[in-house]
Amino acid sequence: MTAADPISYLRDAFSGRRVLLTGHTGFKGGWAALWLKRLGAEVTGVALPPDDPRGFFEAAKLARIVDHRIGDIRQPTAFADLVKDIDAELVVHMAAQALVRKSYEEPLDTYLTNVVGTAAVLDAARRMPSLKGALVITSDKCYENREWVWGYRENDPMGGADPYSSSKGCTELLVSAYRRSFFSSPDSPLLASARAGNVFGGGDWSQDRLIPDIMKAALGGAKVVIRNPASIRPWQHVLEPVYGYLLLGARLISRDRAFAEGWNFGPDPDGVVTVETLADCIQAAWGPGGARFEFGEAKTGPHEASVLRLDSTKAKTLLGWGPALSVDDAVRLTVAWHKAAAAGADMRKFSEAQIADYEKSIARRNSRPTHNV
Repeated sequence: MTAADPISYLRDAFSGRRVLLTGHTGFKGGWAALWLKRLGAEVTGVALPPDDPRGFFEAAKLARIVDHRIGDIRQPTAFADLVKDIDAELVVHMAAQALVRKSYEEPLDTYLTNVVGTAAVLDAARRMPSLKGALVITSDKCYENREWVWGYRENDPMGGADPYSSSKGCTELLVSAYRRSFFSSPDSPLLASARAGNVFGGGDWSQDRLIPDIMKAALGGAKVVIRNPASIRPWQHVLEPVYGYLLLGARLISRDRAFAEGWNFGPDPDGVVTVETLADCIQAAWGPGGARFEFGEAKTGPHEASVLRLDSTKAKTLLGWGPALSVDDAVRLTVAWHKAAAAGADMRKFSEAQIADYEKSIARRNSRPTHNV
C-alpha cells in the first residue's frame, strides 16, 4: 500500500522524471498530461492531431506546457524515428482507437492502432537506455464478457465479441508476451497494464458516446437519443483511473517488480448504474435548459454488452487506490467543466483546480476510519 499522503508520494515519484505519454491529445491522455505536469514531470506527448478543437487538449492549451509531437503509432518505422531522441524513464501508452461502434465500421484500423500500435510503442520503449517502466492502458472490455453480475478479476480470460473489445484482449496478450520476452530479466524495465471502466469528465467530445452526446445536446438545446437505457456500466470520472495509473507508474519507476502485472481500476458498486440512471443524474446536475432525452429501443444496432463490472480489490489492497467520487460528484464536475468552457473560462486553470479538488477528495477518503469486520 502507498504512503498515507499519496499526493506527496506522487510528487516525490514524478518530480523531474522524463515521461513519454502517447495519446496526450485525447481526452483521458490530456488529463493525464496535465496532472503529470502538476506533479513536476517532464512530459513528451506523441499522438495524432486532436479530433475536436473543443476537446480537452485544445481547451487546456496543453501544447504550451508539454513537448508536443504529432505521430502515428500505426506506422512503426516513422514512430520509432520520431521518438529516437527520447530517453524516457516511464512510458505511458494511452493512444488508442477507443470506440466500440467505430470498431464495427473500421475493424482493421482498430486492430492496427490497438495491437500493432502497442507493439510499436513497446519496441521503441525497450530501446530507451533510462527506461524504468512502461504502462499500457487498455480497457475493462478486454475480458471475455459472460454478462456476469460480479466483477471481472485480473486473472479472468481475455476475449471480446466486437472488434474493439477483441483488440483490447489482444493487446493484453501482447503485453503479457512482451513482458515475458523482453521485460523479465532482473535488470530489465518493468511492464504493466491497466484496465478501467466507462470514463467521463470535462473535455470529452468523442463521437457516439453517451456523456459527450448529452453535453452537446445540452449546450445546443437539442434532444439526444439514449440507446440501451437499461444497460449497466461501471461509470467513473476520468481522474479516478488516472490516479490509479499514476500510483502504478510510480511503482514501476521505483522498480518494484511485484507491480509488473495487469490491474483493474473500476468504480465501487454505487458507481455501477444503468445508462438511464446516469442520464437522469446529468439532467439534474445541469438544471434548467439541459438536454432533452429520447430513450431508444434496447439492443438496437451493433452488439454491446449489457452488464460489465470490474473487481478492483487488487488495486485497493496493494496500491492503496480507491474511488474518491460518487457518481453525482463526477457528474457535477463534468457539467461544471463544460459550462465553464462554454462561458470562455481559462480551462487549463479551471482543470488544474478540479485536479486540486480531487486531490483533496483523495485525502478525505484516506482519512476515513476503517473497521474490521
